[in-house]
Amino acid sequence: MTPFRYEAALDTPGAVTLGAALGAKYLGGGTNLVDLMRETIERPDVLVDVSGLAGEITDDDAGGLIIGAGVKNTAVAADRRVRERFPFLAQAILSGASGQIRNMATVGGNIMQRTRCLYFFDDAARCNKREPGAGCDALKGFNRNHAILGASPACVATHPSDMCVALAALGATVRVEGSGGAREIPIVDFHCLPGETPHIETVLRPGELITAVGLPPLPFARNSTYRKVRDRASYAFALVSVAAALQMDGGRIADVRIAFGGIAHKPWRASRAEAALRNGPATEQAFQAAATAELADAKPLRENGFKVELATRALIAVLGHLAGAAG
Repeated sequence: MTPFRYEAALDTPGAVTLGAALGAKYLGGGTNLVDLMRETIERPDVLVDVSGLAGEITDDDAGGLIIGAGVKNTAVAADRRVRERFPFLAQAILSGASGQIRNMATVGGNIMQRTRCLYFFDDAARCNKREPGAGCDALKGFNRNHAILGASPACVATHPSDMCVALAALGATVRVEGSGGAREIPIVDFHCLPGETPHIETVLRPGELITAVGLPPLPFARNSTYRKVRDRASYAFALVSVAAALQMDGGRIADVRIAFGGIAHKPWRASRAEAALRNGPATEQAFQAAATAELADAKPLRENGFKVELATRALIAVLGHLAGAAG
């Protein structure tokens, strides 16, 4: 591990001042960053500990929730308001990592976690995310877990978060603060697709700190669920995951929210599928057509073509379950 200076932030302005230093990184629970430091993938000169900040969940005036960036994942999943109003968020969090890690990991850190691509962690492999311009060994290597949407010749890694998939379906916003002031960023715009610069993973400006996540009021999110398909039942990243919420009006779909995980470089909001479903029937044929529309641009690699069918089947199953629950 490369030597670094440790600073514990006492408040948000102090954290932002410390974080503005060249080579500074913010530390929440450390469940991802410390691992990367041990592997010398991350080499911060200054580690700014913000784990003691923004540790509350509060109601907002519009009926949504504001979740502080320092709230532990376990606390979010256990919160009665989250479980009642946004069950798919609680389910997504509980499907990620292990209980011990969820007890340490923070909301802000979960959003900022980096890819778990094997080649990213292997310093003997070529990885444009770790070393821009080096190449991508995953393209012709072991790519069963990799992206089928939104990838590029520079990077085919997937985003690892379960929580962020539910946040994308919900239309959450990420609140950040930096030397230029505070701003809110839609979660669907927060993470970047790789393009030619896969090492640029978010739209955060240098020194900006995530302070909270805003959950908008969405009454029909009470009828929501998260399904994660993975190789084993515990401590495995998604091959495909689906977060969805459904509002029915008789036998027709009044509104719907869908996001996929495990298939793209960022949590994938399924806007095409949503548009195909709204005001239509809640039938398996309609669900199949919506999945087909969303996955029309999929570009499978040698080992992950099964993800197209897997994502389709997962979506059909989730929507069928929600339609039945609404009825």
